[in-house]
Amino acid sequence: MTFDEPPVLEKRPPCPDAFEWESVRHRIVAILSEWQDYGRRGRMAHNMRDSHLETARRRGSWGVGRHYFRVRTEEGRVFDLYYDRAPGSIDADGDARKGSWTLFREMRETTT
Repeated sequence: MTFDEPPVLEKRPPCPDAFEWESVRHRIVAILSEWQDYGRRGRMAHNMRDSHLETARRRGSWGVGRHYFRVRTEEGRVFDLYYDRAPGSIDADGDARKGSWTLFREMRETTT
């Protein structure tokens, strides 16, 4: 994912300005929708007291949640991408606390 200006908050990044897929650079021209999912998955679903769970579902907690974006590119193609806040990938600075971007799917127009 490419940003014209680096995001201010790494764990709540804005929609990127472009991405590369199959060796082709796709410039994003419109954000069609965006949403968050702060659901806890796997073992993370069981490591929090019930009293804190509702707040975590609304705001997220460290390393948990995804930020989704449905975007249109210059070519008119529509994609869903998301930023997963879970730590894991080691970046160029050797930091493994950052999340990762995923190109989730290309949306196909349906004809009736």
